[in-house]
Amino acid sequence: MTKRLSLAERLAADDKNLLLDEIVKQDDWSLFLVQQAVLHFGLRKPEFSCNDLRDVLPELGHGFIGAAINAMRAAGIIAHTGRMVPSTSAATHGHRLAVWMLTDKGLAIAAQRRAARAEQSRAA
Repeated sequence: MTKRLSLAERLAADDKNLLLDEIVKQDDWSLFLVQQAVLHFGLRKPEFSCNDLRDVLPELGHGFIGAAINAMRAAGIIAHTGRMVPSTSAATHGHRLAVWMLTDKGLAIAAQRRAARAEQSRAA
């Protein structure tokens, strides 16, 4: 049975969702970079975390990587493995991060993008 949220909890969740929507709308380029990094790591490693992504991405602003990861999870491109790792960012004081993997849908998208890039390289 699921717990019913109080009015305050529903409003807080609505505010959080609106904030995530605003972050994504404000920076399509950053979203694209995070998506590319996720697809890259997903093809090369069976599992990855935001620690891996943070090491290769430019500074994206507070919370953006999390918003992009959440959007990709909701779209069925990545799935939580059930594992957690400590954050390597000093600012987070080692809080736990989810470990992700590409779904079949994500693997198909990544493979299509890789094939398209290879075709562009051959054509150039």
